[in-house]
Amino acid sequence: TVWLAATMCRQGPLCGLASHGIWFLGLVLLMDASARPANHSSTRERVANREENEILPPDHLNGVKLEMDGHLNKDFHQEVFLGKDMDGFDEDSEPRKSRRKLMVIFSKVDVNTDRKISAKEMQRWIMEKTAEHFQEAVRENKLHFRAVDPDGDGHVSWDEYKVKFLASKGHNEKEVADAIKNHEDLKVDEETQEVLENLKDRWYQADNPPADLLLTEDEFLSFLHPEHSRGMLKFMVKEIVRDLDQDGDKQLSLPEFISLPVGTVENQQGQDIDDNWVKDRKKEFEELIDSNHDGIVTMEELENYMDPMNEYNALNEAKQMIAIADENQNHHLEPEEILKYSEFFTGSKLMDYARNVHEEF
Repeated sequence: TVWLAATMCRQGPLCGLASHGIWFLGLVLLMDASARPANHSSTRERVANREENEILPPDHLNGVKLEMDGHLNKDFHQEVFLGKDMDGFDEDSEPRKSRRKLMVIFSKVDVNTDRKISAKEMQRWIMEKTAEHFQEAVRENKLHFRAVDPDGDGHVSWDEYKVKFLASKGHNEKEVADAIKNHEDLKVDEETQEVLENLKDRWYQADNPPADLLLTEDEFLSFLHPEHSRGMLKFMVKEIVRDLDQDGDKQLSLPEFISLPVGTVENQQGQDIDDNWVKDRKKEFEELIDSNHDGIVTMEELENYMDPMNEYNALNEAKQMIAIADENQNHHLEPEEILKYSEFFTGSKLMDYARNVHEEF
C-alpha cells in the first residue's frame, strides 16, 4: 500500500488521482491477508468510484492494457471482446440466456461462417470493440465538458475547472469562485493542493499550442482520456516509466517491471498474490511489450503496446486470446472452446458448455 501511494505521488500529474481507491484496496488486503495490493481491481468494483469522480481523469481506461498506475488491466480481454456490452454477463444473469448471447457474439466474429474464429477475424472484432469504447468516451466527455463549462463558450479555463473540482470535494462553489476571482488564497488541505498541482500539469499537457490554459472539448477529452491523443499517450507512458524506472535510464528492465511493492506477506494468500503479480507481469513483458526481445522496454515499445488502436497489437492479442482456449491446437476458436473458457472472455462461468453448445449455436 505504501509503495503504491508513493508511486502515484512522486512528482507527476498522476499523484492523488487514485489515492482513495488505493487506500481502500490496501485496507481490504491488509484486513484479509496483510498482503500488498497486487492488481486485482475489476470493472464492477470500479464503477462506483468512476461515477463519483467524473470530473477527474479516470484511473482505469477501457481497452488500454495498463492502468494509470502501471498495473496490468485485468479486464482488458473482456473489454475488447465485449465492447459496450461489458455488463451483459454479470454473475446474476440466467446461464442459458448468457450462453445464447455468447454464441450470438461468436457468430458475429465468425465472418466467413465456418464455425471457427481465426486470428484475423478476432483482430477485426477487437478493433471494432475498441472503437466502441472510444465512442463511449467521446459521448461521456460531452456531458462532462458541459458540466465544467458553465458559460457554454466552448472553452474551459483552468479556473473554471478548479472551481468545479473543489466543489466536488465539498467546498462551497460560490466561495471558491469568488476567492479565485479576487486572487485570494484558497483554503485547501495539503493533499488537495497536491492533486490540484498535478492536475494543472496534466492540463498544460492537454492544452495544444499556443498554450492558453483554455481547453476545447477535444482537448478536454485528451485531458480525461490520454488514449485519444498521441501526445497525451506519450505523456502517460513517461509517467509510468518514471514511476517504475529504478536506475533512471528512462527505460524498463524485466526486474523493474515485475518489481513487487514494498512490504511483507504473512500467509499463503499473500504469497499467492505476489507470485501471480510476478508471473503475469513477466509474461506480459516478455511476450507482448518487449517487441524486439532484448530484455529492455523503451518508451516507444511501451507506447506501441498501450496504443489501443495499434492493429499489430490487436493481432497479437487475438492470437493470445485464441491460444488460451484452443484445446485442439488448430489455431482457431470453436463454439465448444469459447463456452468452456467463458470466464476468460466474459468474466462469468457458463456451465454445461458441451451439452448446450449445439442448442445455443
